[in-house]
Amino acid sequence: MKNDELCFTPGTRIAGLVRNRELSAVEVTRAVLDRIEAIDGPLNAVVTVTADDALQAAEAVDATLARGQDPGPLGGVPVTIKDLIATKGIRTTFGSRIHENDVPEADGPLVARLKRAGAIVVGKTNTPEFGHMGVTHNQVFGVTRNPWSLDHSPGGSSGGAGAAVAAGLGPLAVGSDGGGSIRIPSSFSGIFGLKPNLGRVPQYPVNIGLEWMSHAGPMTRTVEDAGLMLDVMAGPDERDMSTLPPPPSSFQDAARMTDVSDLRIGWSPTLGFATVDAEVAEITERAARKMGSLGSKFEEVDVALDDPSPAWYTLFAMKFASAHQDDLDRVRDIMEPGYLEFVEAGFKLSAIDCANAGHVRRRLTQRMGEILGDFDILLTPTVAVPPLPIGVDNPETLNGKKISIFGWTPFTYPFNMTGQPASSVPCGFTGDGRPVGLQIVGRRFDEYTVLRASAAFEQAAPWAHHRPPAPFG
Repeated sequence: MKNDELCFTPGTRIAGLVRNRELSAVEVTRAVLDRIEAIDGPLNAVVTVTADDALQAAEAVDATLARGQDPGPLGGVPVTIKDLIATKGIRTTFGSRIHENDVPEADGPLVARLKRAGAIVVGKTNTPEFGHMGVTHNQVFGVTRNPWSLDHSPGGSSGGAGAAVAAGLGPLAVGSDGGGSIRIPSSFSGIFGLKPNLGRVPQYPVNIGLEWMSHAGPMTRTVEDAGLMLDVMAGPDERDMSTLPPPPSSFQDAARMTDVSDLRIGWSPTLGFATVDAEVAEITERAARKMGSLGSKFEEVDVALDDPSPAWYTLFAMKFASAHQDDLDRVRDIMEPGYLEFVEAGFKLSAIDCANAGHVRRRLTQRMGEILGDFDILLTPTVAVPPLPIGVDNPETLNGKKISIFGWTPFTYPFNMTGQPASSVPCGFTGDGRPVGLQIVGRRFDEYTVLRASAAFEQAAPWAHHRPPAPFG
C-alpha cells in the first residue's frame, strides 16, 4: 500500500492490518509523520509533532505483537490530540501565550486511555486561545487553513483536528466541543465528528473553569472509527464530577449498524430562530430527506425555540472569566483581543444574570426532551454557513440580515447547553467545493442511536472517498 493511501485508510482497518502483522506499526507511523512533514506547512494543522515519541510507541506495539501479546484495540493507529488537552511530556499551550511553554507532567485521562489501547500520538493540533471561537488562529502558532480551500477556515475550535483528518494526517483525532468545536470543523472539513453526551469522556485537568459545557470526542473519516475511539475513551473518572458510569454496550457495534427502519426522524431547518445560508439550507434539506427516507417516520418539526444566544453568551463569558479571576491583570496584555472581550464581559455579570442563564438552559433541556419524546433523532444543519474566509471570525450579516456573534452557529451551542449527544455527517458541497454538514442530535445519554443513524447515512450517501484537492487529498 502506498503511503498516501495508507494515511487515508480507516483506523479500524489499520488496527486489523497491524494486528495480523500485514503492516508494522512503525510503517504506519512513519507514513503519517512523512505526510505531516510534506504537506502540513500551508495548513498548519499539527502544531507540535512528536516524531520520536511516536516511533518509540510504534516500536513498542510491534514488540508486543512479536511476543504474541495483544497491543490493544487501537494498536498501531496514529492519533492527534487537540492542544487544549494535557499530554505528558508534550508541550500543551491551549493556543495561548499564557501557556506557550507549558509541558504537562501527566496525560489527561482520555489520552492515557488511547495510549493504553495502543494508539500512537503523532502530535498536537491547533486551536484558538482556550477554544473560544469557531475558527482557528492564535498568537502562538498562527492560522490553520482548510485543505479543501486554503482561503477558508476549517472551523474551530478543533480546527487543527478537522484539517488534519481531512488531509490524511492520521485517521483519528481528538477534539473538544464547548459550543460546537467538534461539529463546526467536522462540517467545514468534510469529516465525521461526534460530540458525545456530557460526561461520557472524562476531562482533566480543566483549565478554563466550568466542565458542564465541554465535551471531548472523536473526529474521524468514518463512523466506525469514531465508535471504536469512543469505546476506548468513555467511562468514569473520579477527577471529573460530570463523568457517567461505564457504557452498557459497545459504541463500535452501534456504528456498524445501518438499519434505521425503526427510527422516528425529525427535521428542523431553523430550530425556530436561525437564519441559514440559502445553499446550506438546500444541501441540508436534501440530506435530511434522504436520511428520513431510511426511517419509519420523517417529519419536519416546529421546534419554535426562542433564540438562546443571550443566555449562552452569559454562560460562555462566565466560564472564561472564572478562569482568570486571579491573573487577569498579569496576562491581559498577551491575550487575544476577542478572548479578552469574553473575559471582561464575564467580570461584569451579576449573580442574577448567571442564574437567569441557568434557567434558560434548564428550560431548553426540558423542551428538547419533549421534542425527542416524539422522535428518536432530530436533524438540523450543522452550521448555518459554509466554511468562512480566512480573516472572518464572525460574519456580521447572513442573507442580508444582521446576526449576533453566535448567529452563524445557531445549531451547535444549544446542545452544549442541554448536554445531548450530536454528530456532524458530511452531506454535500457548495458550488465552489466547500463541505457542508448535517447534524444528528440524539436523546440524552443515547450516543448509540446517533452513531447508528450516522452509519446509516454514511452507507446511503458515502463520503470517505471524497478528498481535498492535491496535494492534500
